[in-house]
Amino acid sequence: MALLSVLTPFLVVGLCLVIGFMLLRPRETEATSPTSSAGAPQADHRPWVDQDLQDDTEDKGNEDEDGDPVDSNEEEEQHLQVPYSASRYPKESMLERSKDFYTLMNRRRTIRFISPEPVPREVIDNAILTAGTAPSGAHTEPWTFVVVSDPETKHQIRRIVEKEEEVNYLQRMGDKWVKDLSKLRTNWIKEYLDVAPYLILVFKQIHGILPNGNKLTHYYNEISVSISCGLLLAALQNVGLVTVTSTPLNCGPQLRLILKRPANEKLLMLLPVGYPACDATVPELKRKPLDDILVHI
Repeated sequence: MALLSVLTPFLVVGLCLVIGFMLLRPRETEATSPTSSAGAPQADHRPWVDQDLQDDTEDKGNEDEDGDPVDSNEEEEQHLQVPYSASRYPKESMLERSKDFYTLMNRRRTIRFISPEPVPREVIDNAILTAGTAPSGAHTEPWTFVVVSDPETKHQIRRIVEKEEEVNYLQRMGDKWVKDLSKLRTNWIKEYLDVAPYLILVFKQIHGILPNGNKLTHYYNEISVSISCGLLLAALQNVGLVTVTSTPLNCGPQLRLILKRPANEKLLMLLPVGYPACDATVPELKRKPLDDILVHI
């Protein structure tokens, strides 16, 4: 009994330590749990998406000789500010121009029947120059446009795309997705990849590379490149050319290799470009009226 009385204070202290450890442990687990501030799971729990459309723009590994972190973007020189003036039109002219441009763009359709008729290369170059006028995060211009006209390379691209697309239709894409596409009569056969005089493959640069080898952060690179693609579609429509916006799932790494593009570039879009075939057809679709897409506040 005397021994038990002597040990009792130590037993109480030990018991308190154990209880305290058990109470603190759940809090530590909660603090390090991979969830956002709202409790939503982080990227580890995201649903399946095309690996080439995942955006990983975190800039790591930029260090100086002493191992200290370096902000690569700060190495860029400051841009001079220059005067800007824009064309200003009378209200009547503005209204007429806006209607004319809408009429032009409202005729734009996704065309899968493309003529092999040659298209002047300079026209394609000018369309890409137009795409390059798009805004970009911190003016990093994170886009690369690869134009393919070589028949053998086009056929290689078609083989890669059709192989992956067949798997997409039969396995990766859900039944509802395939059913919705069937209304448009699409499948994994992409004959136009051989027929179109040009294929334009649009790559997003997930980061740039400075002359010293450091990475240059490309902010909002996917959004920036997507905007440039919109301008490219408008430029092609303006000269009477057609295309189909294609985002071939799981083809990016293979296409990047055969086109000899660097690892910091990821395929965002594939556009076959040319004149519409003389027997081209399109689904009879209607666009939403203004009241369904516009909210005035």
